[in-house]
Amino acid sequence: MLNRMFLVCLFVGLFSAGSSLSCRWMDHKFRQYSENSLDLLDTMVNNSTNTTEDAEVEHTVAFPNDLYSQASKASAEDKLGFTVQVLDEVAVLFDEDHSNASWEEKTEKDFLGVVTQQADGLRSCIGSHSHKKKNKKVHMYFKRLSRHVLEGMGHSAESWELILKEIKSHLMRVDQLVSSLLTAN
Repeated sequence: MLNRMFLVCLFVGLFSAGSSLSCRWMDHKFRQYSENSLDLLDTMVNNSTNTTEDAEVEHTVAFPNDLYSQASKASAEDKLGFTVQVLDEVAVLFDEDHSNASWEEKTEKDFLGVVTQQADGLRSCIGSHSHKKKNKKVHMYFKRLSRHVLEGMGHSAESWELILKEIKSHLMRVDQLVSSLLTAN
């Protein structure tokens, strides 16, 4: 009788572990970090020159809605892997020359710190699965943003305003993606 209960508990435990992703960091910290990153980004946007209020990134670098649609249908681990890659790619954009941008350096440093902590926290949730290959389309999208918008516009303040708008869209989408895992449990 005791052996049967043990086997049932073991089976239920294994089944539930395989069907959903449980991560303490994601459950307790993700929302806070997501809100912080969006607040800091808004501060950076508000400190910009606001010359591109109605401007959008040219259609050669269209927002990758299809990639987010695919990610939303993926497994929990793949959703987190996608989110980590997007956060990493956002951070890499700031390696570009941003001397013409009008935000405070401290705000940028704080923003990058929060985004990096967010990526690291989610990376810890996927553990051994995090070594998966990166999504090449995501990488190429961010590379095109860098080339066509930043380099194409001479790393101007206006180009950075467009990039900040794109980044905000990405942060909101990855927040939705991860939040779907929090509400699924």
